[in-house]
Amino acid sequence: MTDTTTAPAPAGRAERAGDVSSSDAASLHSPVIAWFDEHARDLPWRRPEAGAWGVMVSEFMLQQTPVNRVLPVYEQWLKRWPRPADLAAEPAGEAVRAWGRLGYPRRALRLHGAAQAITERHGGDVPKDHAQLLALPGIGEYTAAAVASFAYGQRHAVLDTNVRRVFARASTGIQYPPTATTAAERKLARSLLPDDDETAAKWAAASMELGALVCTARNEDCGRCPIAAQCSWRLAGKPAHQGAARRGQTYAGTDRQVRGKLLAVLRASEAPVSQAALDAVWHEPVQRARALDGLVADGLVEPLHDGSYRLPG
Repeated sequence: MTDTTTAPAPAGRAERAGDVSSSDAASLHSPVIAWFDEHARDLPWRRPEAGAWGVMVSEFMLQQTPVNRVLPVYEQWLKRWPRPADLAAEPAGEAVRAWGRLGYPRRALRLHGAAQAITERHGGDVPKDHAQLLALPGIGEYTAAAVASFAYGQRHAVLDTNVRRVFARASTGIQYPPTATTAAERKLARSLLPDDDETAAKWAAASMELGALVCTARNEDCGRCPIAAQCSWRLAGKPAHQGAARRGQTYAGTDRQVRGKLLAVLRASEAPVSQAALDAVWHEPVQRARALDGLVADGLVEPLHDGSYRLPG
């Protein structure tokens, strides 16, 4: 069994984030994976029957949205559209309607576009090849790696916010990762990957779950962490974040809230919606018009010749 008492290099290594030795990396794998085997949540997209399409749907929905909000929408989505071709056969507006109140509804359009491409290019099966996944519309670096890893058990660095925070603390010795993913973080993630596909895929899921449940952004629970004894940030005394202040996202009164209210009216109606009905959802006309124009520009709403609006056809 790997010696889990070996500490990685000390804190303050942000400029050398790719210098992790194989022994340092290996000392993290076993305890984190063992913790995951015991504590992982039973989520529907982790079950074998979810398949690659179920994994892909979950990855789109989970971007910037917590699990408890995703679960009911995910289950309804897969019941209605169990395969990409089922979604591709319907108008994009139905994807926006079914997205409900998950937020960031452009994700629904991107998922619909990916389903169409999968149907047209790959016979309706989510491709296994990482490059083919990356070539799908709406699929970025993270989602391609996540689907290849979680659905097909491949060896890829899967860097979401939770994983980046775990790596920043455990290996780099800082409280929070940079705002945007850096080349140094990618190099670090690759250096931490186990050599074989199966273990690498498990490591990707385990490090993500550790960040979601234990090594959280606030109120981290080091007493439950399987690698607390090796964590560079904890060993350095948990130095405070030195970068720009991290502010929570506001929602009330923003254009995002207005967009959500407008979309809620459109989702609730099978028929086109009048301008007057949309005007009633928000008191401030300039902001309301700006939000509606943004929805049209994003392809989430279609204006009709008679001055009414509908979800995209």
